[in-house]
Amino acid sequence: MIIDLIRHGTPVGGNRYRGHSIDDPLSEKGWQQMRETVGEYNEWGQIITSPMIRCYDFAKELSQRHDIPLKIIDDLKEVGFGQWEGKTSEQIEQQEYLDFYHDPVSNRPKGSEPLEDFTQRVVQSWESLLKGYQGQHLLVVAHAGVIRAVIAHVLHSEMLGMYKISVENGKICRIEVTERSGPVLKMLNGELN
Repeated sequence: MIIDLIRHGTPVGGNRYRGHSIDDPLSEKGWQQMRETVGEYNEWGQIITSPMIRCYDFAKELSQRHDIPLKIIDDLKEVGFGQWEGKTSEQIEQQEYLDFYHDPVSNRPKGSEPLEDFTQRVVQSWESLLKGYQGQHLLVVAHAGVIRAVIAHVLHSEMLGMYKISVENGKICRIEVTERSGPVLKMLNGELN
């Protein structure tokens, strides 16, 4: 089984915190990032996507272009960032920002989704994909947080280290699953073209 996870490209409005309450569409740059990463590759048997339009719009286009089935999974939406939603890192008080990145489990933005809850919903979706699509090649169109949670789960890492995983806009992370070794991270921030 091969699961390719692609982070959405850069949305309209540039870099700012977007959880699941802000749903900006892809910018032209974002579309270009994703199209260049995928190229003409179309070996997937199923495309799975977050419901957020910055993921869904590209997934729909790709699904229609190559006649690949498309499924939306609500639990693959990004973690909620509470009061940080819509803000850039420069607009957040510096100590609060630093505390978050040193310990994102205990220092959540006010009103944000608990990291434990987020991780649990993503891992449950991941496990469902592994059971429901055994032996298939999937493309999952999602968010940096979702991809970090999956990679941390595959690597048996603690939630404290999730934000130490760099997931670039419009790039692919590949996980191969075999009976012998289980899930293995094979590619981080790569391209398929």
